[in-house]
Amino acid sequence: MPTLKPAGFLLAMLFFNCSLFAQEKLNIKFGKVKPEDFQLTSLLIDSSTNAVVVADVGKSVFASNPTDLNFSLLFTQKKRIKILNKNGFGAATITIPLYVSDEGKAEKLDDLDAFTYNLENGKVVQTKVDKSSVFTEKHSKNWIYKKFTFPALKEGSIVEYSCQVKSDFFFNLQSWTFQGEYPVLWSQYEAGIPEFFRYITTAQGYQPFVINKIDKSQVSYSFLEHVDRTGGGLREQQVSSGSNNFKLDGAIDYHTWVMKNVPALKEEAYTTTLRNSIAKIEFQLNQIAFPNTIPKEYTNTWEKVSEELRQNEEFGMPINRPNNWLDNDVEAIVKNALTQKEKAEKIFDYVSNNFTCNDLNRIYISEGLKSVLKNKSGSVADINMLLIAMLKTQNIGAIPVILSTRDNGFTHEIYPFVNRYNYLVAKIVADNEIYYLDATVKRLPFGRLPSKVYNGQAREITNSTAMPVYFIADSLKESNATAVYISNLEKGGVEGSFKNNMGFYKSLSFRNKSATSTDDFKKSLKQQFTDEIEINNVNIGSLDALDKPVQLNFDLKFKSFGESDIVYFTPMLGEAIKKNPFTAAERFYPIEMPYTVDDIFTLSMEVPKGYTVDEMPKSARVALNDDEGMFEYLTFHDEKNIQLRCRLVLKKANYLNEDYQSMRDFYTFIVKKEAEQIVFKKIK
Repeated sequence: MPTLKPAGFLLAMLFFNCSLFAQEKLNIKFGKVKPEDFQLTSLLIDSSTNAVVVADVGKSVFASNPTDLNFSLLFTQKKRIKILNKNGFGAATITIPLYVSDEGKAEKLDDLDAFTYNLENGKVVQTKVDKSSVFTEKHSKNWIYKKFTFPALKEGSIVEYSCQVKSDFFFNLQSWTFQGEYPVLWSQYEAGIPEFFRYITTAQGYQPFVINKIDKSQVSYSFLEHVDRTGGGLREQQVSSGSNNFKLDGAIDYHTWVMKNVPALKEEAYTTTLRNSIAKIEFQLNQIAFPNTIPKEYTNTWEKVSEELRQNEEFGMPINRPNNWLDNDVEAIVKNALTQKEKAEKIFDYVSNNFTCNDLNRIYISEGLKSVLKNKSGSVADINMLLIAMLKTQNIGAIPVILSTRDNGFTHEIYPFVNRYNYLVAKIVADNEIYYLDATVKRLPFGRLPSKVYNGQAREITNSTAMPVYFIADSLKESNATAVYISNLEKGGVEGSFKNNMGFYKSLSFRNKSATSTDDFKKSLKQQFTDEIEINNVNIGSLDALDKPVQLNFDLKFKSFGESDIVYFTPMLGEAIKKNPFTAAERFYPIEMPYTVDDIFTLSMEVPKGYTVDEMPKSARVALNDDEGMFEYLTFHDEKNIQLRCRLVLKKANYLNEDYQSMRDFYTFIVKKEAEQIVFKKIK
């Protein structure tokens, strides 16, 4: 199961006062760019670096708001970026997100100042961003983006902006990201949180804080006289004395987090998403408790969330009502089926084969189920919710399961952060057996799920709660077997046969790529081999038997033998791993493979007539972290025959970043070993 160990580490550190690092200070002044600021040096900068975030400083505070008789959240940010080359110009386009409520009330962007600085003839020349160039983009129902691009950009420019966002939405205490596409030399976030507001703080990432402290103090806020005995907010009340001012005193926790010299996040092999690894802090409103009022709770439980989802017209209601309009269609589909499983299989096959998914990943349906049935298309939730509704008409127990796909990041193990879930599948019980179904992936057989959903914790939305269920990549085993037979022809020459039984997910991918024709695959297959090897009689078996491995068979004819005095023969043919996927010198985040691996390659070969074996790769066996993986390369030969058995086993799909160096060395050995050749020398 994927682990959030680093997040737990950072959470623990949130309450550790790093007094040893108190001397750390930001060494620039925003708004004052000097010629020497253009001479930027850092160990994080190399030939591949396109831009550098020199400093990014944010602050969130609560301020009294006499107009609305409540508090307001004020978030300020100052950021300086150095553009190193044209490929870094993208860093000069800024996006500031603003929340919009369902009623249309929006956060407000104030005090935006932005400048481009260039060094010309030894002098700093600044160009101001015209506020008329700031435009608004509607991102979704509840979010708008304020966007602008710095003018007068050149290689070497420095860009800098500051802004303030005013918000009346206490749940939206600004999160902070310390890491991104470009290296960050200094990232600082401060949050002053009064005792009346209680938040759950979650953190993740693999970078250490250089400053992490909490300062406590007393604060006094001025308001009109108002009381709310029901809790959760402040409400104006008339005061008999005529006085309309009062002060609210309380303690405040002032948090400061600083990271320094944070490397850029880079896509690497076997990374599901960088969202799991980015260094950031987030806040979830837990409770508001003013003096002499009843505290108002904001954090949901899974029981509450489950009930809300069941009552939601875009989730539970469409599948929990009778849906008699489906009866005739479903009865025709399940005709002649006797058992619940047979009925479920027929319904699943009908939906899977006749409906097209639009790749909109979400847990809520986007249109009515009648429209989905009519149009034969919809989102993941649309199609799988229709599947559930159809199954329920046959009294087959079916419920939705919500989850987050691998490219969407992990869900939270404890707190019901529903916005982290982006996918929905079905759980059914047929003939007392449990099956999980996804009818949106073409050629995925009944009872199997795509590898993208194996991302840890999911939630089954039942009639009473949301039960956790775990889809773990470590539980998936992908077995691939290849056998090559090479023999001498009576009339001279060497020929052979190639047989490959693909693993389940390789078979699924192959079926979808070859859905219309296998001609393109056959052409590409021939291109994988050198001119010295001729490919004939390509046959692909079990294409339509979805629960069986695809079988690839073809004949080989070798042209080199008989003509050359020395023949260099690569016994792994096209099955060798030619490149190490782990090339970076170090890695800060885990290795996340889609499944465990068991690949076997065997070669049985007659020594070509007229030749002798001059050189033969030696047998070898290496282990990964003692017992977490294994590679063996076993060879045998005599005057007439050669035998080779090569096997790669990875017993885990997920490895910690601490395992990176051993994994890198492991694959370095594999690539080198599988490239070794047998040398045949002609007998004279």
